[in-house]
Amino acid sequence: MNSENSNQLWIYDTTLRDGAQHEGLSLSIEDKLRIARQLDQLGIPFIEGGWPGANPKDVQFFWQLQEEPLTQAEVLAFCSTRRPNKLAADDPMLQAILAAGTRWVTIFGKSWDLHVTEGLNTSLEENQAMIADTIEFLRSQGRRVMYDAEHWFDGYKHNPDYALSTLKAALDAGAEWLVLCDTNGGMLPHEISRVVRDVVEVLNLDLQNPECPKLGIHTHNDSETAVGNALAAVMEGAEMVQGTINGYGERCGNANLCSLLPNLQLKLGYHCIEKNQLAQLTRTSRSISEIVNLAPDDHAPFIGRSAFAHKGGTHVSAVERNPLTYEHLNPEAIGNQRRIVISEQAGLSNIISKARSFGIELNKQDPTCRQILERLKALESQGYQFEAAEASFELLIRSVLGQRQEMFQLKGFQVHCDMPRGENTPLSDALATIKVAVNGEDILEAAEGNGPVSALDAGLRKALVKFYPAIAAYNLTDYKVRIIDSAAGTAAKIRVLVESSNGEQRWTTVGVSTNILEASYQAVVEGIEYGLLLQSWANSEEEVRV
Repeated sequence: MNSENSNQLWIYDTTLRDGAQHEGLSLSIEDKLRIARQLDQLGIPFIEGGWPGANPKDVQFFWQLQEEPLTQAEVLAFCSTRRPNKLAADDPMLQAILAAGTRWVTIFGKSWDLHVTEGLNTSLEENQAMIADTIEFLRSQGRRVMYDAEHWFDGYKHNPDYALSTLKAALDAGAEWLVLCDTNGGMLPHEISRVVRDVVEVLNLDLQNPECPKLGIHTHNDSETAVGNALAAVMEGAEMVQGTINGYGERCGNANLCSLLPNLQLKLGYHCIEKNQLAQLTRTSRSISEIVNLAPDDHAPFIGRSAFAHKGGTHVSAVERNPLTYEHLNPEAIGNQRRIVISEQAGLSNIISKARSFGIELNKQDPTCRQILERLKALESQGYQFEAAEASFELLIRSVLGQRQEMFQLKGFQVHCDMPRGENTPLSDALATIKVAVNGEDILEAAEGNGPVSALDAGLRKALVKFYPAIAAYNLTDYKVRIIDSAAGTAAKIRVLVESSNGEQRWTTVGVSTNILEASYQAVVEGIEYGLLLQSWANSEEEVRV
């Protein structure tokens, strides 16, 4: 655990245990193993794997890691102190912890007298004995122990003497880390600072001595201050920060490591992980969000798609000259990238910068640039939205430049849906008939789908796949519908955003109409067209390499 770097700060990830309590998140053993290996590659030194014995899934997870260990991270088993009035050596729960085979174990115990008397239904003295006996037993079995002081800050506020006595019990029993937990997430940074300072002073902790027990911090986000609270504790001497990727966790979540890592390393100068590993943070965040099947937060600090997005023309022009004007750090440092957002607020600087990201060079003197801007604003006045549909905007640019190849022509389509036959009977599968022309050849195809848009998509693919085999790998990954002018009632305009994927890349296209099927069709067609454009570029690059 010791490091030659005096400015070392230890990161402890609890995504697999505390984060797994996030509402709507359910992890299989395979999911947990994939996430653990992602965290290992990121350079996280401590990964809490779960509570073996609490459920069979966690037992199997630890067995799997014994057979195929991680490359550098320490995986920890997590458990509570022994039960009241029972010896730790006789507690089956602790036997399961030993069977997990980890070098380190994290034990949590009660700091708040309310939880001791009301939750555990035991005496304050017995709680102290539970802490000490559990840690002493694990130490006797060759385990190194971190002690999570659950509800520490609430306990300290209500009965500071007793809360401190539980920490002393853990220290005397051999705990190497004391982790102060804001379990209810109700503290504010100034409170965290004061209490951590008190703990260091009362326990006489020599934070400069590498042999002295160390302090950690574990915060929850119920007051939207989890990251700030963790930073406050670090500024007062805490040398470990516990948190989760993307802030996953029960209720409002845990401290978000995707915000803590760049703040600690790039702004406060602590060493947490290697520089090249920090540059993988955005990719890791998004990869784990895919594994847990939760949509990434586009507006998340540091790693969100919008974290370094610039929309106003004045901002874009300034950032083009010097990124420091509107960016607090280099997005590449954490693996993100600058995005120029295209909207009705765009100026020529937005158009030029965005075109450059597509590999297209324009300049303000080029009349085409003004044509693109005018076309953009005209379409957005009709209800189009290109800041969320960058693929459609690239197609728009290439159309104005005369670079948009017509890969097929729509001759017409029909969609048929059976009406429900009973009060609680849903609509049956829809049937779409599509007629397109490819290279002068008319193709007529029909396909069924789970709803009219699905049927349209399936029919179009079926008609085109023999001409463009790559289409077989495309699929719709998201579909959003927005009523633009709701006051118009059933005659309102509809905006449809469709996200497509080829398994490696994702892109979004937009369609607008008073007819939801027509709007959907526009977006689906452009999605397929853009996918084929990506495929043609990939083929060209492959030919160049050959």
